[in-house]
Amino acid sequence: MASTVKNNIPVPYISRRSAIYGTRHMVASTQPLASYAGVRVLEQGGNAADAAVAVAAVLGVTEPFSTGVGGDCFCLFYSAKDKAVRGLNGSGRTPAALTIDRLKTEFGITGDEIPARSVHAITVPGAAAGWVDTVECFGSGRLGLTAILAPAIALAAEGFPVSELTSPFWRDGAELLRNASPNGHELLVDGEGPQTGQLFSNPTLANTLKLIAAHGKRGFYEGPVADAIIDGVRAAGGVLAHSDLVGHRSTFEEPVSIEYQKHRLYECAPNGSGLAALLALGIVDALEQQKAVPPVSALGHNSAEYLHLVIEALRLAFADARHYICDPDFHKTPAEALLSREYLAQRAATFDPARAAADVRHGRPLGGSDTVYFTVVDGEGNACSFVNSLYHGFGTGIVPRGCGFSLHDRGSLFRLDPGHANCLAPAKRPYHTIIPAMVTVGGELAISYGIMGGYNQPQAHLQVLLNMVCFGMNPQAALDAPRVCIQVQDGRVAIEDGVDDAVVEHLRRLGHSVYVETGLQRALFGRGQIIRQAVDERTGRRILVAGSDPRSDGQAVGC
Repeated sequence: MASTVKNNIPVPYISRRSAIYGTRHMVASTQPLASYAGVRVLEQGGNAADAAVAVAAVLGVTEPFSTGVGGDCFCLFYSAKDKAVRGLNGSGRTPAALTIDRLKTEFGITGDEIPARSVHAITVPGAAAGWVDTVECFGSGRLGLTAILAPAIALAAEGFPVSELTSPFWRDGAELLRNASPNGHELLVDGEGPQTGQLFSNPTLANTLKLIAAHGKRGFYEGPVADAIIDGVRAAGGVLAHSDLVGHRSTFEEPVSIEYQKHRLYECAPNGSGLAALLALGIVDALEQQKAVPPVSALGHNSAEYLHLVIEALRLAFADARHYICDPDFHKTPAEALLSREYLAQRAATFDPARAAADVRHGRPLGGSDTVYFTVVDGEGNACSFVNSLYHGFGTGIVPRGCGFSLHDRGSLFRLDPGHANCLAPAKRPYHTIIPAMVTVGGELAISYGIMGGYNQPQAHLQVLLNMVCFGMNPQAALDAPRVCIQVQDGRVAIEDGVDDAVVEHLRRLGHSVYVETGLQRALFGRGQIIRQAVDERTGRRILVAGSDPRSDGQAVGC
């Protein structure tokens, strides 16, 4: 007999997911197996940082086209003890032997960027060191790497069923893996990506993870894994050397932040692109303060007026971000000046509510799909916002022999213009699109969140935060809502299926070049995870509320 609902209420979701509630701890990631691995580590006595590394490792097993030890990572960690947010930069540097002149004269690369998938786009993979440093510097001290990496090692060795939205992206990368190196078969089944529900095991990756568990960073940057990486890169014509691997270090940096309606949004400092999200939020705030636009909460959600504001703020933010963000060891990004009230007001003054700007250029403040994101909040009140990526699907597609992972192509984000702040140079970190985020209110953790997906990430950070702060959405509703994404290469604006057709036409009349994305192409808008912390008014107890993006196979798990 069919059940009925006595008092029917409207459910404002595109998906059929509801937010997940708990009081002890919470993990949200793009794969249920990864979320459960994080919970397992928490229940063994680990904290949010320990669990985050367990999740990262499992995602490298279950989503090898998006992430793994062949890529980079960033994280933000909130310490409940001292109410501080700290950042870890786990991005790698170019080979010391690689220069712009050599790329052009010896390797025949023309144009302004290294082509995606090129062996010369391989920077030192920083993820393995980032995992170890996260555990050593932010972890509980109660669990070692052997326990933390155990779930990933078991899944890689014994196999796991491939999930529904994972399979098509894996299969799309099969040709790249077959052609990029002789070892692509380590990530394939009979030369193809696995089908939905098919069991896949990766014993060579299990061995790699065992070496990291036993020897820490030395298990990756020295010994057989390092030898295989160098052999694979050199065979493809690259110049990466053992000294580049041995010399790699993560860095710990103070995050950059801005306050909006009592919510302080934290992003990793450059070379990460989180500054773009802060700039866009600051421009929205400046426009509200100038009364150039109504309060965001008074605009209809995803109305033409609202989306025009968001799009133009993001265009201004990206113009600055792409010009100024670079490796701070080579050129200082003027983050403080860019986020000053005076500069944000100056940028906001260029906004026209009746027309899209024809040409958006960077300002001058001085002198006047593929990534995974996940988040964990533990029982002590600590939080870890973590992102790990290969950049493009499977990165370069080059698989070091006997290692079970592919090498990323993050160096394709360098510019080959010697006068640009983000120009390629030896031992330099590129502009990075992967960015975790965190929000505090009055110094207390409020939201740990992020949305993976290339240049979409700061755009989605802004939209999802406004969904919660201005429109009162819970984490799941905030993720479910259709999003927009500016293509930074040509300025076109992708509109996700679900935005009203009349709104799309209105945006065209305002001068925006827009198009609608549907189906699997909605992956363009990223895959987000959110954990929000609140206090029950009646009892004073902490409540955790989580959401996991319907654009992925993910799941939030807590209790």
